[in-house]
Amino acid sequence: MGHGFFSTVFTQPLYNGLIFLMSLVPGADAGLVIIIFTILVRLVLYPLSKRSIETQLKMRQAEGEIASIKLKFKDRTEQASKIMEFYRTKGLNPLSGFVLILVQIPIIFALYNIFLKSGLPLIDTTMLYAFVHAPQTVSMHFLGLLDLSVKSYSLALITAVSQFFQVKFSMPAAKPQAAGDTFKDNLARSMNVQMRYLFPIMAFFIVYNLSGTIALYWTTNNLCAIAQEWYIRRKFPKK
Repeated sequence: MGHGFFSTVFTQPLYNGLIFLMSLVPGADAGLVIIIFTILVRLVLYPLSKRSIETQLKMRQAEGEIASIKLKFKDRTEQASKIMEFYRTKGLNPLSGFVLILVQIPIIFALYNIFLKSGLPLIDTTMLYAFVHAPQTVSMHFLGLLDLSVKSYSLALITAVSQFFQVKFSMPAAKPQAAGDTFKDNLARSMNVQMRYLFPIMAFFIVYNLSGTIALYWTTNNLCAIAQEWYIRRKFPKK
């Protein structure tokens, strides 16, 4: 998997965590390890996810007031100034959610790199720290039933379904087309539809053409994202 900067800072620590966990799980069941490891990583990232989701929810709550400002002030410069003033008075930073997502991206890429190039059931011992010991054997048969080392139509389908619901749950519904819609409105609506329906289809073909380990990781990650979003929304104060 290489020993460059990205690998040393992100991939190697996560890979060692995965192998360490694998040495603890009875039978070194790769499927169970992937599920447990993905959940643990999502829990570590939970504070960032929480802040990002809360920012998005606050921005959605403010849409009505921002729309009123746009109607009241037609001059673009004055309009932008009033919107920024509104953000300041409400303690909102529209970029903070995006920044928090950017912080998580290296970790997400590192995880994909691990599951894509890990070579399981073989273990790259050159990547291991001195205190991490590889298990004697690694079982690629999840719960003794599903071989994760090969393509899996059923797992790819489950991944696509979980991706559909994850996007559906996290994204607001597309606004209906109106006579006064701008190019920006139409573009946002088009992106919304593509994310809802095209992305799950892409997810199916991506994981199907890779391996069961990627499919299981992707599905677990989606389910964790849905659970976290549901929990945060439930606790979020409604206007």
